[in-house]
Amino acid sequence: MFTHSHLLAAASVLAVVSNAALAENPNLGRIAAPEEIASWDISIGPDGAGLPPGSGMPKQGKAVYTAKCLVCHGEKGAGKPNDALVGGRGTLAGDQPPVKTVGSFWPYATTLFDYVRRAMPLNESKSLTNDEVYAVVAYLLQLNGIIGENETINAQILPRVQ
Repeated sequence: MFTHSHLLAAASVLAVVSNAALAENPNLGRIAAPEEIASWDISIGPDGAGLPPGSGMPKQGKAVYTAKCLVCHGEKGAGKPNDALVGGRGTLAGDQPPVKTVGSFWPYATTLFDYVRRAMPLNESKSLTNDEVYAVVAYLLQLNGIIGENETINAQILPRVQ
């Protein structure tokens, strides 16, 4: 007959066996090398801390955009098939769904730089050079009327863009 003492003994054995099984290392993965970690340690703060050297202008950015961004974000950032990057001002507080773009929603130009550098183009993230990222960001800021077409963007200027 099965008693409480048998149940307690079975539970104790199960606990010991479970702990032993969990303690084993499955030998999956490896410790990341410092240079691998450094390649992903690329966050940029709103104040521009961490911005790399480089620079770009809207005209240069238009060429990069045409080659690497237009297929997803459309002519002049108008969208289709993916999100629009231009327009949307005044849509955040209305009754209609907001149009969240670089010009209407992104609070810091440095955040735009960080996102483009880290995630775009979607099929080749982290493939743009620093100068290409600065140039594309300058182009998008210019399309949204935030900077002029002859302005240069770099690590000193980008954090001051309003």
